[in-house]
Amino acid sequence: MSGGSAPLPYSMRDVDGGAYNNAKFRQRSRLKMATQALISKSSHYQCGKFTLGKFLSLLMVSGLVYLLVHKSSEGFVSGKLHDKVQSRNASKDSPNIRTFWRKPPRLPPRLPPNEMYKNSSALHQSPPSEWTSRQKKVKEAFEHAWSGYRNHAMGYDELMPLSHRGVDGLGGLGATVVDSLDTAIIMGADDVVSEASKWIEDNLMKKINEKGQVNLFETTIRVLGGLLSAYHLSGGDQAGGGDSGIPVTPKKTNPDRLLEVSKDLADRLLLAFTSSPTAIPYSDVVLRDRSAHASPDGLSSTSEATTLQLEFSYLSRISGDPKYDLEAMKVLEHMRTLPTVEGLVPIYISPYSGQFSGENIRLGSRGDSYYEYLLKVWVQQENYRNTSLKYLFEMYTEAMRGVKHLLVRKTTPNGLVFVGELPHGRNGAFSPKMDHLVCFLPGTLALGATKGITKKKALESNLLTKEDIENLQLAEDLAKTCVEMYFVTSTGLAPEIAYFHIEGNPEGGPDGGNKNSEYINDITIKPLDRHNLLRPETVESLFVLHRITEDPKHREWGWQIFKAFEKYTKVDSGGYTSLDDVTSLPPPRRDKMETFFLGETLKYLYLLFGESNVLPLDKYVFNTEAHPLPVIRSAAQVSDTV
Repeated sequence: MSGGSAPLPYSMRDVDGGAYNNAKFRQRSRLKMATQALISKSSHYQCGKFTLGKFLSLLMVSGLVYLLVHKSSEGFVSGKLHDKVQSRNASKDSPNIRTFWRKPPRLPPRLPPNEMYKNSSALHQSPPSEWTSRQKKVKEAFEHAWSGYRNHAMGYDELMPLSHRGVDGLGGLGATVVDSLDTAIIMGADDVVSEASKWIEDNLMKKINEKGQVNLFETTIRVLGGLLSAYHLSGGDQAGGGDSGIPVTPKKTNPDRLLEVSKDLADRLLLAFTSSPTAIPYSDVVLRDRSAHASPDGLSSTSEATTLQLEFSYLSRISGDPKYDLEAMKVLEHMRTLPTVEGLVPIYISPYSGQFSGENIRLGSRGDSYYEYLLKVWVQQENYRNTSLKYLFEMYTEAMRGVKHLLVRKTTPNGLVFVGELPHGRNGAFSPKMDHLVCFLPGTLALGATKGITKKKALESNLLTKEDIENLQLAEDLAKTCVEMYFVTSTGLAPEIAYFHIEGNPEGGPDGGNKNSEYINDITIKPLDRHNLLRPETVESLFVLHRITEDPKHREWGWQIFKAFEKYTKVDSGGYTSLDDVTSLPPPRRDKMETFFLGETLKYLYLLFGESNVLPLDKYVFNTEAHPLPVIRSAAQVSDTV
């Protein structure tokens, strides 16, 4: 990708469906063309010299031209004239007047010259072979990222790729190893699978016994979620392992060991639930001491307390022990009893009182995955969707209505749709601020609308309500905004946070640096928000939207984002690095490769460019760290699919 951001490729459906109504691109009538030419020519004469004879001559010539043009049109050919058409086609090399009146082709909307140069794929859909090649590029990127970690930081949580060393920022459980394992299985990166599996088998249990404090949420979604997904994909779950579309590679992983470590870790994490005086778990666990406590301020993040259920419920399913599911689900059952603002909730909650703290409402950090798991836990528990867990989908539906009513706005001057914040609650001022984290929402909205099947199939089966259609459109609009947060910057990579200009509150400040962007005046990026952490949320939503809408533009957007990662974050000695400022060239580097770059970002890009029968969204649900877990079905349902 060039220094400026890539243009948005047009949807092929927009071009073919005639969604654009610009008169510049409409087909012009031949009669109008001929008449305009004659009138233009006659305009050289003075009106006083226009006699009756000249008028009749002009009328006769116009009629002759009309007949010639009309008879040559393809729409006139039918029935008995078919033979005449064949005869004319046989002698089409002979020049005649029709050559000069040939029907002009219908042109697609034109891009500005600089955009056409930057992105020739905007006017056509890339062939399947091209996406196979691009998927291979993503696998190569994953192997390059892993090589840097393996060579310089093996066993540490994260790689510092510029200084060639590791760092433990997530409790010291080798988070990158576990976060990467199921990605390697999905990609068929067998060497990585073998290396990661061996490290886990030899070292992880020892680290769990020796290490101290870990965060309940981060350890659950990254380490426990990664172990459980790898267990399933490596063939450990015989009851639900036949739908992934991923070949099982025997002897490269040890499913029994993965399950053993999962249960030991989960038993320690359960102390955060059982030690709390309410249904809201403590935020931190000391693994070595088998104890748990609240954070220093005594509060838990709402999203962190409510983003544990997919993992613990699946562990109960495969272990046969209901305690994990029972403790985790108590949290959501308690949330059901609390007051909300049109389904929206503050971002802090107290484990001591079980009540919300403060009024700050947002779908960014500390709020995001609460809404995600309301839907995904309901999706995961297929047997209980219309019975005991129906309340989860009702809570999700109410929350999305609240988002549309209270948080969704459009920018000026160009009308980008975004989700803002209410820092002081419903009665406080609206903030036109949106974290990159909010870009999970388009994918969640699309999943909630079709429940994982394609939009086409849902429409054919009459399964979509008016509200579902509205949510799909909002998902598309928000995805475009998330992509523009990339394309508005000099590097083509998104900042951590963006502010948007709205009517009556033009947010002042510096822009993203790409002066060719149509939305340069809609988005402000403040100096402290310009960093990029290799986050996955936008490509996550592009993956889900492509699976559901089958629109190739989502793949094209994802490819532009991948190329920007390759150009500006790749480290030659191995690994990829976060950036300090996406608006400047060259961008200053931060020296950190987050575990989710391997566990989420590259995984979603790989799946975006791949076949839709791999991890189908009606049979798998991805946890908030992109670890796929199977939808839990009854034994009878499973046997029907085997």
